[in-house]
Amino acid sequence: MSGLLQGRALVRRHEGLLAVDHVDIDALPGQVTAVIGPNGAGKTTLFDVLSGVLRPTEGVVLFDGTEITPLTPDERSRLGLVRTFQRSAVFPSLTVAENLWVGAENRLRQGALRSFLGLPDRGAARAAAIVEEVLGQLNLEALRDTPAASLPTGTLRLVELARALCTKPLALLLDEPASGLDDLEVDRLRDLLVGLAGRGLTILLVEHDMDFVVEVADVAYAMVAGTMLASGPPGEIVARADVRSLILGIAR
Repeated sequence: MSGLLQGRALVRRHEGLLAVDHVDIDALPGQVTAVIGPNGAGKTTLFDVLSGVLRPTEGVVLFDGTEITPLTPDERSRLGLVRTFQRSAVFPSLTVAENLWVGAENRLRQGALRSFLGLPDRGAARAAAIVEEVLGQLNLEALRDTPAASLPTGTLRLVELARALCTKPLALLLDEPASGLDDLEVDRLRDLLVGLAGRGLTILLVEHDMDFVVEVADVAYAMVAGTMLASGPPGEIVARADVRSLILGIAR
């Protein structure tokens, strides 16, 4: 298991604007790495480049030392690089368990073909086991048969995270995972991410909740106007005067 994700000299121009400006970033296995910054800093654009939603104008993306810059998000997912979004992207007509099953099927990638050929789906039992495991990890067992359309925003974010975990990723990119969660859900999410990193998963997240970042992350990158202002231990980064002024809006 590895999952080392790196960006080198990444540039992304959009309609004449430099959204990402020669950014270097490393997300290491066994660590939670956070990207912080004000709205418009380029954080989501950087995530789009790393996950394959956007191609960089310049620079390269590396996964376990291999360049993956030309690969699509689906191709990166097959390698173990999985991403969630700011807005929940679950299937509203499916139940929680069915949403997770989609992730597990994508991980195993054999059920649909075997069904088409009239063969027994040998991965069904494995997919079911993955779904049950992840339902338990995120305390979603009681909601297994609940349609996603009836769930509040915070719970939908947990369902999306659960579906991503069902793919058994090596690296997980989370765009504002704590947004919309109540205090209890935030505590559970923090413990879950720390536990996943402790088992070797690479976790890279964008987050506006600085308390959450300081509690969960091993490394923080502070991004402003498309560039990296600073990187290091989260407590030290958040305490810096320039970060507090430019990112947190607190006077020096």
